[in-house]
Amino acid sequence: MARREIPAAILAYLAEREASGRGPAGADAITEHVAVPRPTVNRHLRKLLQQGALVREGNGPATVYRRQGPAPHTGAVSETAGLRDRFDATVSPSWSASARALREQLLQPLGTRAPVSYQRHFVDAYEPNRSFLLPPELASSLFADGRTQGQQPAGTYARKVLEQLLIDLSWASSRLEGNRKTLLDTRALFAKGRSETDDADATMLLNHKDAIEFMVDEVPIYGMTVAVVRNLHSLLMQGLLADSDALGAIRTTVVHISDSVYVPTQVPSLLEEMLGLCVDKARNIKNPLEAAFFLWVNLAYLQPFADGNKRTSRLSANLPLMLANCAPLSFLDVEPTDYALAMLGVYERLDLTLAIELFAWTYRRSIPRYRTMLEAIGAPNPFRAKYREHLSSAVQQIVAAGTPLRQAIQALGIPAADEEAFASTLREELRLLEPYNCARYRLPIGKTQEWIAAGRIVR
Repeated sequence: MARREIPAAILAYLAEREASGRGPAGADAITEHVAVPRPTVNRHLRKLLQQGALVREGNGPATVYRRQGPAPHTGAVSETAGLRDRFDATVSPSWSASARALREQLLQPLGTRAPVSYQRHFVDAYEPNRSFLLPPELASSLFADGRTQGQQPAGTYARKVLEQLLIDLSWASSRLEGNRKTLLDTRALFAKGRSETDDADATMLLNHKDAIEFMVDEVPIYGMTVAVVRNLHSLLMQGLLADSDALGAIRTTVVHISDSVYVPTQVPSLLEEMLGLCVDKARNIKNPLEAAFFLWVNLAYLQPFADGNKRTSRLSANLPLMLANCAPLSFLDVEPTDYALAMLGVYERLDLTLAIELFAWTYRRSIPRYRTMLEAIGAPNPFRAKYREHLSSAVQQIVAAGTPLRQAIQALGIPAADEEAFASTLREELRLLEPYNCARYRLPIGKTQEWIAAGRIVR
C-alpha cells in the first residue's frame, strides 16, 4: 500500500467496524488489516490523532482507536466555502456483496496473494460492440442519462462547463495521487497561474489544467488517437519526471506497482502495440460509456508510461464522452482507498466488480452536477454564437498584440449594423477573461496574466 493511502485505509477500516457494530480497533488489528509494518501504522496513528481525525481510548495494551468526524485535509476552508471543499472518508458506493468480498480478498497480506503478470488476452479477446466490460444495460442507462439532447459539434458539452470541469477534474484526479491542496486552493492557484515558487502539488494541478484544455481544444479535431493519449501524458507529467525524454514516451524502464503482486509487462514493443490496440478498439465502441470504461481500465492495467499512468487513464476516459457530448467524468467524491482497491481488482484478478461499481457511482454523481451548470448557462446567445470565432480572434489581437478595439473589429469585417453590439459583447468577453479560461481564446496563460496585471488595457 502506498504511503499516502495508509491514513485513508485506516479511517475506512474504522468506519467499516463502526458500521458493522464492532466498535473501535487496537493497533494490532489495524496493522493486520492494512498489511504494513507496525511502526508505519503507529506513525500514521499519531499523525491522525494530531489532526483530530482519531480519538484514542484506554491505555497500554487496551488502547483502541475510533474515528472523530470527517477525514482531515490540508488547507483552511472558510465556513462559506462550497461543500465540495469538505469530504468524508466514508463517502463510498453501496458495494454489492461480491464487491465487498473482493475488497476483503485484496486487503489480505501480500504474501498470501499469488504474483500475476500482464495478460494481453484481456484486450485481444475484446470485440467492440460484441464484447462488453460494463453490463450492457448499465452502459445504456448511463449513456441515456449522461448525453445531451440534440445534435451539436463534438466537445460542445465539455466546452460549456470547461471552467468548472478544470477545477473539478484537476483537483479530484490529483487528490487520488495524494495531492494535499483543497478545492479552495485549486481555485486560487488557477486564478494566479504558474510561478517559480510552485511546489509539486501545484505543478500537478496546473498540469491537469493544461491537459484538460488540450483535450477540449484538440479532441474534437483529432478524435481518439494514440498521439492524443501520449500528449495527455506529456502535459500531465511535465516538470514531474526526472527524465524529460520520458514525457509521452513508451517506457523502456521497469515499473513496480506499490503493494501489489501485479507485474506489468516490461517489453517496450508490446507496450506500444497494446496501447495502439486499446485506443483503436475504444475508438470503435459505439456506446461512449463503454468506451470510457474500456480506456480507463486498460490504460491503467497496461502501464505504458514510466509514471502517471492512472492520471492519464482518468483523463483519457473523458475522450469518448467528450466526442459524444456526454457529461464529463470528474471522479469527484471518490476515496483513494476505494480507487486503489478497484485498480487492484483489475491488476491482480482481472475482476472488474469494484471498478464497475465505482465508475457507475461516480459518473451518476457527475451527471446532475454538469447538467445543472448547463441549465444555469441557459440557451445560447444567438449573436454570440454567430460571431464566436470573430470574438476569439478579436480577444487574441487585443490581448496578445495590443491592437486597439475598433481596429480589431474593423479588421474582422463586422457588418456596420452589428458593429456596436459586437463591440459591447467583445468588452464583456475581455472583462471576464482570466488565466484559467484563456485557453478558449488560444491565449498563453503568461500573456493573459501580463495583460490583466497591466490593468486590462483596451485602447
